[in-house]
Amino acid sequence: MRKTSLKHLITTDELIPLFTIARVPFPIMVEMFGLAGGFRGFWIDIEHVDMTGQQVQALALAARANEMDCFVRMAPAGYWEVTRVLEAGAGGVMAAQIHSAEHAKEFVSWTKFAPEGVRGLNMGGRDCAYTHKPAAQFVEDANREHFVAIQIETLGALDEADGIAALEGVDILFVGPADLSLALGVVGQFHHEKLWSAIDRVADACRRHGKTWGCVAPDADFADKVIERGCRLPTFSTDITVLRRGLESIRSTFAKQFG
Repeated sequence: MRKTSLKHLITTDELIPLFTIARVPFPIMVEMFGLAGGFRGFWIDIEHVDMTGQQVQALALAARANEMDCFVRMAPAGYWEVTRVLEAGAGGVMAAQIHSAEHAKEFVSWTKFAPEGVRGLNMGGRDCAYTHKPAAQFVEDANREHFVAIQIETLGALDEADGIAALEGVDILFVGPADLSLALGVVGQFHHEKLWSAIDRVADACRRHGKTWGCVAPDADFADKVIERGCRLPTFSTDITVLRRGLESIRSTFAKQFG
């Protein structure tokens, strides 16, 4: 297992800062984050953005070239999408809009080969080194090395967070504060006590079952608070946020010239 893989990093005590690639899915964006330093990986969002398999593959290649790893967030729509992104070279997958432990269990089954799951065997992808691995080794390595994250962003997932954390094959619980705040009736209020009570429930579930958890951090104070609670995979930025803040900085720097 690569030392830079997220599956390896979550076995250490390190903080694992992440970013997101969605609407600007170009390798140069990955390289810019890599050159900036500090980030250990990123996730690719195909829940909200349409992306081709070749684009995912290019981003996964860029991740490895910059000594990072990546995973793909997706709707739990079908086993074939999980297979495609793993074969494209992503280090793992994250299911959005999960509503129960049973729902999460089904998603996990799509990520694993038998007897652990129902993933279909094809040896032509990156995770089989493009046929260079023997079948038995491929199955063993893939079941061990790919990781699975489950987003906690619905009331159903929150209610069953303990059951989800207990599932074999679930490596990470990942709080989506935007959707979770929406579900709790405090949309966009990222420091509301109802949201923090929910986050504490997720942190407690992970602690009980020895699981790692992550979170999108909308601001620095939020990041400090989740890290204090044991969050190991905070997401600090997206491609669009970087562009927007860059534009704001340009407008500010040259405010006189813009008039």
